[in-house]
Parts: sequence; C-alpha cells; structure tokens
Amino acid sequence: AVPAFGPSAIWSIGVGAVLPVVALSARGLGASIAVAALFVGLTGLAEIAAAVPAGVLVERIGERRAIVLAGVVDAVACLLALVAPSLWVLALAVLLMGPSAAIFLLARQSYLTAAAPVHLRARAMSTLGGVTRIGLFIGPLVGAPVVARWGPQAAFGVAVAGGLLASLLAWRTTDLTAHEESAHGERARVPVARVVAEHRRVLLTVGLGVLAIGLARASRVVVVPLWAENIGLDAAQTSLVFAAAAFVEVLLFWPAGIVMDRYGRVWVALPVALLLGGGLIVLPLTASLVGVAVVTLVMGVGNGIGSGIVMTLGADAAPTVGRAPFLGVWRLLSLVGTNGAAVVVAAVAAVASIAAASVAVGALTLVGGAWLARWLPEYDPRRGRAT
Repeated sequence: AVPAFGPSAIWSIGVGAVLPVVALSARGLGASIAVAALFVGLTGLAEIAAAVPAGVLVERIGERRAIVLAGVVDAVACLLALVAPSLWVLALAVLLMGPSAAIFLLARQSYLTAAAPVHLRARAMSTLGGVTRIGLFIGPLVGAPVVARWGPQAAFGVAVAGGLLASLLAWRTTDLTAHEESAHGERARVPVARVVAEHRRVLLTVGLGVLAIGLARASRVVVVPLWAENIGLDAAQTSLVFAAAAFVEVLLFWPAGIVMDRYGRVWVALPVALLLGGGLIVLPLTASLVGVAVVTLVMGVGNGIGSGIVMTLGADAAPTVGRAPFLGVWRLLSLVGTNGAAVVVAAVAAVASIAAASVAVGALTLVGGAWLARWLPEYDPRRGRAT
C-alpha cells in the first residue's frame, strides 16, 4: 500500500493546499479579478500541452524515476511561487506545475497498471483516485493555519514539502514493477503516432466516452455555484453543499472498485453517466438550498462511484509495449473534456442561460453513458481482450 499509494496521498495534500490560494496570491501581487481567474486556468492548460510529451518521458526513464522527477519539479515550482515577487514569476511557477502534474499523475497510473494484478486492477485504480481525493480534502485544512499566519503565498510551502516527500517515498520504497522490467528487459520505445494508429479503435470508442465523463465532472463544479447564486444562495451555503458532496465521494471509492472488478466496468460507468447527467438536467428545477443540496449529493454519489473509472478504462486498453505514450493520449482526452467544460458552459450560457447550459451538458453526458454502454463490454478484461 505504501509504495502504491503513499506518494499520491502526500503529493495531493500539497496540491489541495495550493488550489484555493492561486487566485488569492495573484491578487496579492496586484492582479485584477479577471487576471487572477486566468491564473487558476494556467496549470490546466499547461497540463493539457504536456500530457502526450509526459507519456513519452515516462516511457523513456521509467515510472519510478518519472515520479521522483515530477515531485522535485513540482517542489521547485511551488518554491518559486512561494517567493514570487511579481505576477510574471508567479505565472512561470503556475505554468511549471502543469507539466509536473502531468508527469506525476501519468507515471502513477502507468506504475499501478504494471503493479496491480488484472483481477484487482479496478480496486487499485479506484483506491488511487480515493487517496488523491482524501489528500485534496486534507490539503486545505493543513494550509489554512499557514495562510492565516503568513498569507496566501505561504500555502505553497506545504506543496514544496509534499512534492519532496512524495519523491523521497517513491525512491525509497519497494519497486512494485521490478518483475515487469526483468521479464521484458530493456524498455521498448514506441512512437506516439504508432501507438495512436494501432489503438485508434479504442480511442475513438471508449476514449470518446471518457471525454464525456470529464466534461460532466468539471461542468458540475462550474454549474452548481452559478445556479446556486442564481436562486439567491450565498457562497457559504454553496461551500457547505460541496463539502457534503465531497464527503460522500470519499466514502464510495472502494465499493466502486469492487463492483468494477466483480461485475464489469459498465456497471459503474453507466451509473456515473446517469447520475451526473441526470443531476445536471434536474438542477435547473431546484429553487432552494435543500433542492440544490439533494441534486448535488446525487451527483456526488455518481462522481464517487466513478473514482478511478477513467484510469481503470485506460489501464484496460493500454498495451504492455507503449503503455505510457498510450496513457498520455488517454489522459489528453480526459483533460480536453475536463478543461472544455467551462468553455461549453460559457458558450451555452452566453446565448441562452445557465439553466440551458446545465441541461445541455447533462444531455451530452447521457449520450456519453449510452456510448460507453455500447462499447465497454467489448473491452472487458475478463474476456481477455483488454489489449
């Protein structure tokens, strides 16, 4: 458990401490509200750009070395943000966090894909998602007293420690993939274009469904606060609703893995799409705190049982040779859905309303769920067709 999940748990605590203070740090250095909001998106954009190159790097140097490297780079970036004297330096630091996150997360997924037996794969991936969420939950709690004492930028110090400790733990603990390296000898290098060409079918089928799940997950974070404000709820009430949903999500990652391993991936993927998509469609019908809370909790259940689903589906489809480049492309699809959510919501809301945007994304999610229900059984690893 320690070598498999420990580095992710520690690293995500640092990320959780930093997430709430990026915009506040920019404001403290003189940024306008619009510019501060832009800073929040810089890491995501950099991560998208680095997704595929990260896969190539992981393939070249191996998962453990990539994890160690990413943790150190993340610590350097956060140290730069901690002492940033200007917006330009802070922007450089925030941009650098994108590639380090891409390398770390991809290396962790590839590492666990190699380490976990197929019959335990979904439980391993859902646990990886679960410990990451627990770390993101703990991070703000650790960062809060630091921020209260020294200001928003001080929270980056927590991330410095998190990155360095995650690297140290990854380097010092047992290598769970040593059996794979001894079996296959020197790591083969496969061009990304060849990997995409050889596995285009699964990328165009299951991969498109993954994009829809990412869209729904990120849209929920955008739509719910805006709808809550639209019906007169204040920020504190909205925060409590999200906290309750986050607590529900943390409780469900282990049952989700059991269901996927025992009954098949579709038995989780379809409920995820139904609960998230249905919740987004129903949300505009609510007009009170109770209504918004109930719908958000239902979507939290959907997101919770989907813990690790995207990583599990990627691990099922990934080849043994060229695994990291394939997972880089897989992650790119997920990130496009996640980061495209705000654009989709903004576009629909601009020509219609936030209610219409919520319904539109919900409908797209349901279509994505039907798409996954059609294709997932074909790639169920229990049928021996994972690759």
